Amino acid sequence: MKKVERAAFVLQRLTELYPDPPIPLDHSNPFTLLVAVLLSAQCTDERVNQVTPKLFRRARTAKKMATVPVEDILEIIRPCGLSPTKSKAIAKLSQILVEDYGGQVPEDMEALETLPGVGHKTASVVMAQAFGVPAFPVDTHIHRLAQRWGLTNGKNVKQTEADLKKLFPEESWNKLHLQIIFYGREYCSARGCDGRVCEICTTCYPNRKSPKVTKKP
Repeated sequence: MKKVERAAFVLQRLTELYPDPPIPLDHSNPFTLLVAVLLSAQCTDERVNQVTPKLFRRARTAKKMATVPVEDILEIIRPCGLSPTKSKAIAKLSQILVEDYGGQVPEDMEALETLPGVGHKTASVVMAQAFGVPAFPVDTHIHRLAQRWGLTNGKNVKQTEADLKKLFPEESWNKLHLQIIFYGREYCSARGCDGRVCEICTTCYPNRKSPKVTKKP
């Protein structure tokens, strides 16, 4: 299989398996999505979804969150990793949104990336899922699967993102990144597949003899 053929198969199979993938993080507006994605760094989506209901009952807008003491935010999100840093980031970005953006999350990638605790991946998720702007958020899991499937040889998530954007049509990006995440969790996890087990891996590389060692980002 050539790379373009592998990409075509991946897109077709994932669309069959996950025709309408839900957003894994519970949210009700762009602000709550932004906060949830920020919290998901080094934390499972399941844990985030356990923590955010209490946080969002307290404040589900930037204007309200900006009034919550950082100590209170910390106490609520403590079960998430890096909670001291994340609580400060949530408090500060809420203040910035109120002061500079009228309390609204900006529909702009560069503006999002200037907010505390918001990197390129978080900004990409918000642009894709809150505003419907084509983006291809790549985390370590998508990076691993893209290497297993021979879609990239990138040494980091930035290169992997660029390679995937070249391979797949822009209109598929927002849904595809979710489809890859769901497939990875169900069939091609870090421990559950070594590049020789799941359907996509064995279809893309039927003659692979040894485990696929991926380059860590």
